[in-house]
Amino acid sequence: MKNRRVMLKLSGEALAGKNGRGYDEAVVRGVARQVKASVDAGVQVGIVTGGGNYWRGRTSEAMDRTKADQIGMLATIMNCIYVSEMFRAEGMKTAILSPFVCGTMTELFSKDLAVKYFEEGRVVFFAGGTGHPYFSTDTGIVLRAIEVEAEVILLAKSIDGVYNADPKIDPDAKRYDRISMKEVIDRRLAVIDLTASVMCQENHMPLAVFDLNEENSIANAMQGKINGTIVTVD
Repeated sequence: MKNRRVMLKLSGEALAGKNGRGYDEAVVRGVARQVKASVDAGVQVGIVTGGGNYWRGRTSEAMDRTKADQIGMLATIMNCIYVSEMFRAEGMKTAILSPFVCGTMTELFSKDLAVKYFEEGRVVFFAGGTGHPYFSTDTGIVLRAIEVEAEVILLAKSIDGVYNADPKIDPDAKRYDRISMKEVIDRRLAVIDLTASVMCQENHMPLAVFDLNEENSIANAMQGKINGTIVTVD
């Protein structure tokens, strides 16, 4: 079934592609073309990016955790600006919202403003996480999805779903087609972090996990066609 409003999570590693750092423009523009097909079909799209192509936690035990997390928040803002520009190059209108003032580069988040932009047909980027340390971009996307009343969170990953073990380590690992969020929490499957998982469960926000690199996987997921794992919250 076609979704009306979705939230898409793109990891920083996904944006970097084979480069490992920075951006792989071909990958990002490929994502943009898939999103555009969905936007043109009437789907309202929100996007959260990770920051791992620039920054992953503290680089030194001498660094304060709060400061390290603030650098991570700024990394997501840089990513959103870049991806937004690639989306514009593919013919879409965009907006970047953040939970704190960031000069003229972003606008201050509010639900009313986000919904206004969705209804105008813009792709809305939610940058800067929650604006607070100790919360991941997993928690950030769940929080924003709940606030703007999205129907589902789409997680485009380098793996094609949720497994009962790490398939890179265990050749007998089995993929779930469907699994409940309660099972994910109880089994510590780490689809998203625990705080975000509990928020999804308590607020009835489903997830879909699929392979970013599969052809048209994002476009299909936005139309409700998931070749991966659906995480239910019933």
